[in-house]
Amino acid sequence: MASICILLTLTVAIIGTRSAEMGGFPYLQCNKETLGHYGGLSLLECVVKTPYGDTEIRGITWQKASQTLLSVKDGDTKQQEPGYLPGKLSSWIGRNMTVSLVINNTEVKHNGSYEVTVQTDRGRCRNSTTLQVTAKYIKPTIRPDPKASNSRKGDNLTCVSDGGYPKGKLRWFDGDEELTDASQTEAIQTENGLFRLSSMLSLGERCSVSHYTCRVFNFRGGKEQATPFPMPDHFQCKAKTEELGQRKATNIAAPLVVIGSMIVGLLIVMVVYRRRSQKARRHSTAPLMGDHVKVPIEDNGGDLECEDSIP
Repeated sequence: MASICILLTLTVAIIGTRSAEMGGFPYLQCNKETLGHYGGLSLLECVVKTPYGDTEIRGITWQKASQTLLSVKDGDTKQQEPGYLPGKLSSWIGRNMTVSLVINNTEVKHNGSYEVTVQTDRGRCRNSTTLQVTAKYIKPTIRPDPKASNSRKGDNLTCVSDGGYPKGKLRWFDGDEELTDASQTEAIQTENGLFRLSSMLSLGERCSVSHYTCRVFNFRGGKEQATPFPMPDHFQCKAKTEELGQRKATNIAAPLVVIGSMIVGLLIVMVVYRRRSQKARRHSTAPLMGDHVKVPIEDNGGDLECEDSIP
């Protein structure tokens, strides 16, 4: 008995659903997703479908996250939240009647799912649709990394693009070769909900590259903007050039240190040798500086005295 009741209930539900779509109760047909541009006008639409040409709409209610935005009943509009307006009805009576919601000055907060309920003289129908807010990113700007130290300046490039939504991505290219593996990407959501993208590229050993390109892609992977960055001659591989200069200075300084050491050593040897030579000379001249003996010598001109160094 219980099985029969369950089967009967399911049969009634299926028949009711099919009858609503095929000719019974009215039903709503909505677009699954609508794109809305940031700062512009967005329009959400649904169509009330019914087989009866005399079906009349008596009330419309739009909600977002269970919060009523506005309601229309018997032609009178009651606005619950600012920025939302009812769209113009194609007709209040008929088989296919379009109901719509207008959003002025679309912002990030308007992104999301909306639910619409339509009350007719033949029953109530409900459905939902989604607004996807989009904002294009501005053209990227590229600059040398301001956080780099003086000795490493030129080793990194930073690309920045903001004003976009949803979160996108920055990619670096060397010609057709993507260099994203060598970069770091950061996304920051600002107060207005838009994103600011920043990506730092480490140049590494890519010293022969003449220019780099930074491209911004939207949340669906579509290309939006690109900026090339030519590498100045004095900017290319600055760190590597400095490193080579240090190596060259080291290579020059090493021989000079060796030569200087040899010269100092030679001077020390010469000083020691000279001192020893002077000391030896003093010892050799010591007998000549002893006492003298006077020896008388006869000469026709008189007596002469001769000094003898023999003791």
